[in-house]
Amino acid sequence: MSTSWKRQRRKLRNRLAGRFFDTRYGRELMINAIGPRVLTMTVDCGDHVMTFAPNDYIGKKIFRKGNFERDSVNRLLAILQERQLLRQGSTLLELGGNIGTQTIYFALSKAFARIVSVEADPRNFELLRINITQNKLADLVTLVNSAAGESEGTIDFFQHQDNYGKSSAFAQSAGDRKIVVPVKPVSTILAEAATPLHEVGLIWMDIEGYEPFACRSMEALLARRVPLYMEFSPVFYGPQQSTAFVDYLAGFYEDCLIVREDAIAPAKVKDIPVAEQQFDLLLFEASNAAV
Repeated sequence: MSTSWKRQRRKLRNRLAGRFFDTRYGRELMINAIGPRVLTMTVDCGDHVMTFAPNDYIGKKIFRKGNFERDSVNRLLAILQERQLLRQGSTLLELGGNIGTQTIYFALSKAFARIVSVEADPRNFELLRINITQNKLADLVTLVNSAAGESEGTIDFFQHQDNYGKSSAFAQSAGDRKIVVPVKPVSTILAEAATPLHEVGLIWMDIEGYEPFACRSMEALLARRVPLYMEFSPVFYGPQQSTAFVDYLAGFYEDCLIVREDAIAPAKVKDIPVAEQQFDLLLFEASNAAV
């Protein structure tokens, strides 16, 4: 076989392989085959680039689909717009920035003049910093490497090894790695970020069960009835704390939307179900929203 024919065959093989591995199925095979020596990858997601760990659940999703739950951000923004809850020129407070997926989606939407993104896990925070910097969003996004809690100090933190988004102040599996991270009240975080309370137009929170502690550190924002979108997790809180948390939230908000994957249902905050494992909530002041 001639050298020229061998070269042509390799080129054909590489073109066919390239086409296959550019399919969703091919990308899934590729990302699952990457060994532990590859620590990070960067991909072009269209209107932004994203760096992630290829062994992470979120990273795998980004590689396969080009985004991680971007439709959830778009859905939330549409709800806020429809109910006239988006205040022009306001600041988004993001608790649980992870590696910056939602941070970037919010930034690209241009719905907020500024974003304060808070992430406790130093492993996630480094990727968050890289992603904000390489997308030239550093002037828009202020990054804070801390947990949000009732008092300043440190807390034990558990890094999930397969899903960076599941890292939290609560151990979830035997393989979690325990570290210590700083914790600050939200009021301190905002003060250090030079962000007055009246500038905060939305609180977005996904911190894997630590929501009751974070809420108690930002009562001044809750008292202002700032719209609050959060993951509500009775699976973490337990029955007694779930009921207590609902009563606490009902002291500030009257109305909410219960957001599940297949439906969005209006409810009174006092009637938030505590028997389900997990769902999302949007709490707001009905008098500030369109009927």
